[in-house]
Amino acid sequence: MSDWQWHTWPGDRTDSDPHHTEYVTPEGAAWLASASAFPRSVQALWAARPTAPSVLPCGTAFDVVNLPSLFGRRVLEQLWASGPGSGPAAIHRGRVLLLVAAGAAQRLPSLLTWEEWGHRVPPLMCHGAGDAVTIPPLQGAERSRWIVAPDTRHPWLPGPDVLLWACVRAVRTEAETDFSPAGAGC
Repeated sequence: MSDWQWHTWPGDRTDSDPHHTEYVTPEGAAWLASASAFPRSVQALWAARPTAPSVLPCGTAFDVVNLPSLFGRRVLEQLWASGPGSGPAAIHRGRVLLLVAAGAAQRLPSLLTWEEWGHRVPPLMCHGAGDAVTIPPLQGAERSRWIVAPDTRHPWLPGPDVLLWACVRAVRTEAETDFSPAGAGC
């Protein structure tokens, strides 16, 4: 696991945690800006206002899967516990934003429809080509913040197959806890 892959949640970490990156590095900012048709303009805006959220287009450098907060946390836990990690992820307006491979937003809904557990996945908002999303500021903020901030020019991004796997595992794990033997008796 590389240093940029911080998998604890805000408030769960200590200041001595060497794997947290709640701020976007210059390399990560360059990658984010590369999603725009005018990356130098985006970087100039960030230089002037690093604590302001930004709107970036999807479909070139990344897509975004927007999940309800509790389910998003479960998906992230699955990605980190048994998988390759999450890639950049953020919390914005009470929802988890996963930055994923370009094209994943178009493919994931059809994969969930095909999967037998897919009907148990809460509604997701998938943002791909032609969409734009608001991302958290490059530097910390209260309500909108990075969970895993990009700090490399080429971050790993999960594809639709990895996301499908994480969503199904999150739903199955939730179902297993719902059927606890507490009410069973002889």
